[in-house]
Amino acid sequence: MIVLKFIGYGFTAIIIGLLFMGIGRKYTARIQRRYGPPFWQAFIDVTKLFSKQSLSHNWIMDFGILMGFAGIVGTILFMPIGPWHFFSLMNGNIVIIMYFMTIGSLGMAMGVSASGNPNSTIGISRALTLMVGYEIPFVIAVIGLIFVSKSSLLGTMVSLQSGGIMNWNIIKYPFGFIAVEMALQAMLGEKPFDVITAPSEIASGPMVELSGKMMGLAFLQHAAQIFLETGIVVNLFLGGANNIWEFFLKQFVLFILSLTVNAISPRFKFEDAVKWLWTWPTVFALIQLLIIILT
Repeated sequence: MIVLKFIGYGFTAIIIGLLFMGIGRKYTARIQRRYGPPFWQAFIDVTKLFSKQSLSHNWIMDFGILMGFAGIVGTILFMPIGPWHFFSLMNGNIVIIMYFMTIGSLGMAMGVSASGNPNSTIGISRALTLMVGYEIPFVIAVIGLIFVSKSSLLGTMVSLQSGGIMNWNIIKYPFGFIAVEMALQAMLGEKPFDVITAPSEIASGPMVELSGKMMGLAFLQHAAQIFLETGIVVNLFLGGANNIWEFFLKQFVLFILSLTVNAISPRFKFEDAVKWLWTWPTVFALIQLLIIILT
């Protein structure tokens, strides 16, 4: 039963993430007055990648990619998905989730660094530095919610938001939501924070040495990250959900908002991206924390 539940969680996250990616490509194309690929293109891409041969430099590269993918899927198990709770006793400890989220980035860093390609090294160094940039405002905002909820469990935070939209944390703590939403843009790797891949600068960054099944796993990891990161914000600020379809809809709204910003924004320079994250979202998060402490 536990195994089936684990497979169900991972399969759901990946399918929804791939679906969002496909719809997102179509949505972005229409904003830019292009036709764009069909919304199921992401599924086609993954199928093609897993049908091709992978080139590997060493076992560390392979292990790192697997570690990154498994880390993200494992983290999803700690997150409430509407009424679904894999670990019922923990009920979504946000501290554990934030800690385990880094495994995905660190696994990818280990894998692509072992390839020896300088573009991969540049890309992953940007990714790890940007992670420090967006985690600071995100953590500050989460600390405020833990303080008012008197709990680090997402299940408790969701239950405190029951009773209607006016009880949602987005209404009660708007500055915190603004900070997290800004950080989410960087977490998803969308413009103006797409400095990690930056195709016109460093040939797609960390992904440049990946091929075949390894590239497919990286693709699935990104899909799972979309599901995880939008799901966390839904639980923190949008009241969670009474059913999985409501949960998916709220995730989709957050993702489309991110893609809208992506479609109309230029890319920050790397140093400007980190500086911006340490300025505006951090200021909003600190304002919200002070309001919570002083009221």
